Amino acid sequence: MNELKKTYVSFTEWPEKSKQTEYTEETPLLKADGTLNAKGWARKNVFTYDRSLVKHGLISRKEWDFYTITDGKVQLLISFANIGIGGYAGCKLTDLETGKIICDATSYFIGKNRHIPLSKGDVPGRFRDKIGNAEFDFFTKKTERTLYFRKPYKGETVECKISMDIPEGMENITTVLPFREDNTRYFLTTKQTAMPTGGFLRYGNFLYKFDKETSFCAMDWGRVNTIHEMVWYWGNASTYLTDKNGEKHLFSFEITWAIGDESNATETCLFYDGKVHKIGAVDVEKFPKDRFLEEWKFISEDGRFNMTMTPTLDNHSDVDLKVGRMNCHQIYGKYNGTVTLDSGEILEIKDLFGFCEYVENRW
Repeated sequence: MNELKKTYVSFTEWPEKSKQTEYTEETPLLKADGTLNAKGWARKNVFTYDRSLVKHGLISRKEWDFYTITDGKVQLLISFANIGIGGYAGCKLTDLETGKIICDATSYFIGKNRHIPLSKGDVPGRFRDKIGNAEFDFFTKKTERTLYFRKPYKGETVECKISMDIPEGMENITTVLPFREDNTRYFLTTKQTAMPTGGFLRYGNFLYKFDKETSFCAMDWGRVNTIHEMVWYWGNASTYLTDKNGEKHLFSFEITWAIGDESNATETCLFYDGKVHKIGAVDVEKFPKDRFLEEWKFISEDGRFNMTMTPTLDNHSDVDLKVGRMNCHQIYGKYNGTVTLDSGEILEIKDLFGFCEYVENRW
């Protein structure tokens, strides 16, 4: 099996305090010569993406729409990816109590400039297509997003239809991270979380339903032009929090790090009632390395994210294609600790089910 270089980052690799450069106006992502024109973050995607300007695009340009839905019992992944020379559309359901994969229906394609997705993921638009015997429909409206997928799988049919709420005025975190090795390389992503989600997945006689009171979706939308080998961490969780007056508030957090040059921004924030509360860089105080089911202690450089995750499952996958490989430990567990909003209000978090993944990637 091909070996990947393991990288465990720490605060010593960041500047003393990250700048957190915020963009508020529409800005081209790339210059005419393909070099990067923006470096920072925004509360919505204000970065205009023109795929024709991407350099080295046949191998390094990657575009994906990735949705992970969970109610704490199962994880549903609905995704599309175009990686220059081909791609896929897929639907996967995993039992988070046992780690058993219930179904994993995926269709692949080969060839460049086929099945081209939308240039933004957080505005109204529709991306529907067929890849082999799979059909999918990702339809975003102003206050709702629906996902549909259908494909034959092992003599039966996998079909799912998911609907998620986009509350009015809901913000996300969109970041552009450069790579110091090459000024044509970048990582543009939009993460939108805490979307209450309902719907179903049917696989033959098996039926699973999601309820908007207990199920949430996190969208990971990416348009990137990467270096060959990377390591990253991504953590996320969503829930309803009840305040002292008995009122419910949508809450989630987004922590991603170790991708590219983070001196202008980090992909770290809290979401409370749909609004971003930007926090500083987050790291694992003591990374468990290969003992992934030990406790993960998280702390942000500004102290506003202070959480411990007690793992319950290592949802491990290792795709080795020889020319490329992705080794992912997606650790699910319960988060406990405190977070601090922009106002200074401290929220106590108890047994919040979520994940943090550690990925070694060469593609």
